[in-house]
Amino acid sequence: MYPESTRQVPDFFFKQSAVIPYRDGPAGIEVLLVTNRTRRRWIVPKGVVEPFLSAAESALKEAKEEAGVEGEVDGPPLGTYSYVKWGGTCNVEVFPMRVTKEYPTWEESFRDRRWFGVEDAAAVLREVALGDLLRNLPAALGKAPRRAG
Repeated sequence: MYPESTRQVPDFFFKQSAVIPYRDGPAGIEVLLVTNRTRRRWIVPKGVVEPFLSAAESALKEAKEEAGVEGEVDGPPLGTYSYVKWGGTCNVEVFPMRVTKEYPTWEESFRDRRWFGVEDAAAVLREVALGDLLRNLPAALGKAPRRAG
């Protein structure tokens, strides 16, 4: 087995997709984040675009597996961001997903999940470009952000 930094992966692993799961909460739009496998940082559900699925379909599949939620892609992609992994650059297409069902247990229940306000969610994400996409979610959905209090 190769160390993480030298592992060889197929080229298609570098094309990824993600969703920003959201719902309307009492104080406005709320987004669902999950922790990565080691539970050290907050992320959005994402993964490799599987060869037999579209980017949106693949992202919806990841949302169910990683966050235990189902929903519908709500509009066009919000944009893309990139990060380095496997000795290359992964490009991630990000979709808004309106959550229609939340499971009490799910395939990757070892992950923590939490609903955040838009600004709070953007602030805890490591990828700045992803945080910017998240901050643009209300405008992309045609909703003005509401402030608590």
